[in-house]
Formats: sequence, C-alpha cells, structure tokens
Amino acid sequence: MSEQMTTDVLTEVHGRLGCITLNRPKALNALSLDMVKTLAQTLSRWQSDPEILAVVVRGQGKEGPFGSFCAGGDIRFFHQAAVAGDSALGEFFTEEYALNHLIHTYSKPYIAFMDGVVMGGGMGICQGASLRVVTERTKMAMPETHIGLFPDVGGGYFLSRCPGAMGEYLGLTGHVLVGSQSLAAHLADGYIESGRLANIWQTLTSTPFETGQAVEHWVKSQFARLEVPIFPARTHMNGVFGKSSVLEMIQSLEASSDEWSQATAKVMRHRSPLMLHVVLAQIRKARHMGLADDLRMERDMVHHCFNLRPIADSETVEGIRALAIDKDHTPSWKPEKIEDVNMDEVHAFFVSPWSALDHPLAKLS
Repeated sequence: MSEQMTTDVLTEVHGRLGCITLNRPKALNALSLDMVKTLAQTLSRWQSDPEILAVVVRGQGKEGPFGSFCAGGDIRFFHQAAVAGDSALGEFFTEEYALNHLIHTYSKPYIAFMDGVVMGGGMGICQGASLRVVTERTKMAMPETHIGLFPDVGGGYFLSRCPGAMGEYLGLTGHVLVGSQSLAAHLADGYIESGRLANIWQTLTSTPFETGQAVEHWVKSQFARLEVPIFPARTHMNGVFGKSSVLEMIQSLEASSDEWSQATAKVMRHRSPLMLHVVLAQIRKARHMGLADDLRMERDMVHHCFNLRPIADSETVEGIRALAIDKDHTPSWKPEKIEDVNMDEVHAFFVSPWSALDHPLAKLS
C-alpha cells in the first residue's frame, strides 16, 4: 500500500485499487479549490498508471467512513471571493468543471459510494462514475435555485437525461431524492444497505482483482434486489414540468388543489425567480448537447451569476448570504416574482464572455 494524505482528501493505493476518501466531515465534505485540484491530480496520475485497475471514492462521515458523501462546493468561499473580487472564484469553477469532465470520460472503472448527503458539487464527482451506488441514507439533490444559482457541474447534462420531465422538476425545485428514488431518476445504478459498506470497502481493498472489470462486476454482485419505487405524482409531474415556460408551470400548479401541486408551487415561490427561468433554459438546451459543450455553457453561466449584475445585486451572492452568512433565510430576490422576470436577462446568461479559443474550458472534448 502507498498513501498520500492531504488535510481534506485521503488517497491510498491498495494492491491495484485507487481509493479516495473525502475527509472534511464537519463541512459535509464540501469541496474547496485545493480538494478539487487534489482530486484532479490524483485521478490523472492514476489514469496513466498501468498498475491501477480501478478507483473507488467515498466520503468521511462525522462518526467514521461513509455517512456523508459531499454536500457540494464551499458556498461560503463563493460569497467571500465574490465580494472581494478574488480571481480564485473563477479558477474554482474552471478546475471543478474540468474535474467533472475527467470523471465522466475516465478510462478506468470509477465507483462512487454515495452514502448520506450528495448535493451540488458532490453530484459532479459521482454522476460521471461507471457505478453510482446509493443507500437508504442517501439524500440526493441539486438545490441551487435555493441560493440563486443553477445546477452546474454538468447538471444540465445529467438532469436533462432523466426520464420525462423529471430533470426539470429536480433542477427547478431542488427536490431531495432519498435512497432508491435515485434509481427511478436514473441518477444511480445500484443500492447497497449502508451497514454493509465497511465490509465491502474492506473486501475491495484486500482482494487481488486482475482487471478493472472484475472490480466493477464484484460491486454489482453486491447490489440489493429491490423494486424501483414509482415516483410520487410522476404523471402529473411530467405534465407540469413538460410545459414550455416557468410561468405556465406555476400557473398550472397553483390552479390545482392536490397536495403535491400546492407544496411544489410553494417551493418554487421561494426560489430565485430569475434562476428558475435560467435553469429551465439550461436543461432544455443541454438535452441536445454533449458533455463538453454543456460544461462550457455552464462555465459561461456561472461567470454571469457573479458578473452580469453588480455584486450587490447578484442573485447568487444574495442567496448564499441568506442561507449561510446571515442565516436569515429571507433572500431579497430581484425581481421578487416569477411573472416579473425580464427574459432578455435570462438570454444573457447564455452569451459567452469568451471566444471559442479563449474559453477556460476550450480544451475539453
């Protein structure tokens, strides 16, 4: 066994298996720039190392390994860097999206054990995995509209490939999927009870596998056999979130008296009205894009989140302030209502500030 340790990412090689543990449990393993760089450097090195057959990744929980995968990017850092005009903010997103692309295109099996919270940037480092494993403790979501952001890290790409209009529903509302519901959304490949994970990890690290495919095959053999649940209100969801505009969606929800419609309408009324429109356009555009083009589009979009308006008027800065800085949970969205969004501003999110050659992610293919 060889081992490399950083404060927040533990990387080990057991036999011919590369093992990664996200090790920032007090922050639910939220990703910092240093963590992103460590992950990218490690995965690139292992990809070119013929001795490494496969890679497995997990999170460190507060009680020990597993229990929490990754809650996303470090939004406190986003706020601080945006207010200070720190160029590290742009660097973070460029490095993170390049890492997401590396994982999606990885040439060796990459297996993610998504126990506990899996949100935002955490989805970015697992949705490209060759095997995505969930447990009964998994809480999976892309809740960015709650902080005036959008489901980035390739969210447009993988949400748009969910069944029916489920991607629109998950992206706009930030709804949390639990356990096997992730299978119904096509955002996971298999289910393993959390109590078995420690033994499975131990077996993986002590078994002399001969091929990466053998590692994958063995993990698949551990999947529990269960019926994929029928998603609540699936037919109604497709009808509402398949509509052509956010305004039509909210009107349909508020005109319905059933519990699901009323609860969903209430959630949407608390999200950033501007970003609801932006996210709908993002998912619809990404449905017809490859991964690299989607990530380039999202890099343009996240630039505009912090630069299209003065920082004091940024929906993202305001959303993070309300949730994580002042914690008053009362963001002042501009505009306040879905009905008042200027569609010209929505369209501006999809105009790249860079030429094709100068784009920070120009080299992705």
